[in-house]
Amino acid sequence: MKINADLHLHSKYSMACSDRMELPTMATEASKKGINLIATGDCIHPKWLEEIKRIAIDDETIRINETDFILTTEIEDKFRVHHLLILSCISKAEELASEMEKHGDLKSDGRPTVQLNGCEIAEIAKDVGALIGPCHAFTPWTSLYAAHDSLQQCYGDMTGYISFVELGLSADSDYADLISELHRFTFLTNSDAHSPTVNKLAREFTQFEVPEVSFDGIQKAILRKDGYSPTLNVGFYPQEGKYNESACIKCFTHYSLEEAIILNWKCSKCRGQIKKGVKDRVKELADLDKPFHPEHRPPYVHLAPLSEVIMMALGHSSIHTKGVQTVWEALVERFGSEVAVLLQVPPENMDFVDKKIVDAIMAFRNEKIIIHPGGGGQYGWLELPSNRNESSSSQLIRTKYQDKKDKQKSLFDF
Repeated sequence: MKINADLHLHSKYSMACSDRMELPTMATEASKKGINLIATGDCIHPKWLEEIKRIAIDDETIRINETDFILTTEIEDKFRVHHLLILSCISKAEELASEMEKHGDLKSDGRPTVQLNGCEIAEIAKDVGALIGPCHAFTPWTSLYAAHDSLQQCYGDMTGYISFVELGLSADSDYADLISELHRFTFLTNSDAHSPTVNKLAREFTQFEVPEVSFDGIQKAILRKDGYSPTLNVGFYPQEGKYNESACIKCFTHYSLEEAIILNWKCSKCRGQIKKGVKDRVKELADLDKPFHPEHRPPYVHLAPLSEVIMMALGHSSIHTKGVQTVWEALVERFGSEVAVLLQVPPENMDFVDKKIVDAIMAFRNEKIIIHPGGGGQYGWLELPSNRNESSSSQLIRTKYQDKKDKQKSLFDF
């Protein structure tokens, strides 16, 4: 069977997360999005693990209505690299928590920091039978390639045990497959959501062919055993990321890698720090001139959340307007899920909504979007071709964190 899975998000116990990140709410919103399997996140946080245990059907099964959960946690090591661990059952999560509490305070944050390196965390993951891989591997903060130049530097003798690489919002398969050491890995696209709102949860997801919806099924797909594997990566255009290009963190002036090096990473306009972008970090690491996609690599589809597509098409300033919400609800109710609307429904079947919205959905499907890259902490812009000739900046809608409240909550979104 094919399933859509979002394998990395957080609970209400993680820093800068919504109080609405509770299992019933997450299950409801995942169902609307068309996600069959979602991460619990934060499964070694004591209070969150107790909530998981209260809802669990048994040691291995956590399900609310039609939504299945899989136990996961994100852990920060002593070099500020973030690692994603996927576990088989509650008892193994308890074993992991028992070991990790020797090295850090698990109560302080759902995403704990431990005084271990990547190799040591991977050894513990192996001991409890967990899958492990680096989170959002290319971001300039808290990532594998922010702290290290190779997987070997991070994981040492445990490199062979690493089973996946999470690309994060700032990279796609074309970026990652410029680096030959990554070719053997399954790539995961996950939301890293801190809120259950429709433009956060499952904003990125991975589609898998699995024998069953379980840890064993996901393990076979991630490790590509017995004919099972990922069949689709769905995520943002890397250029949307707020650290895509190298740019000043004060005035957001963009620079090429060569210019930034000459300027010693000081902005020529305001003397602020130039932050190295993901695109330039990949350029430094790349050992290939163009991406090489191994045979097992599935297609990568660039999408935006449906609410943001509708917002752009209508020229609204927020996903929370009545106009955007009304259309979103009508489409999801008619076709069953957001994923179906974005990827599957024929355009003629959506003729009950504004044609501009249908055209926008098809522009994304056909990758006919105009992209204005982000950098220096400022998100990129997406522009619809139909808006190119319309008047000025009101038509150039930045697609994330439009209002002040969203900006405040975005500090830890990658």
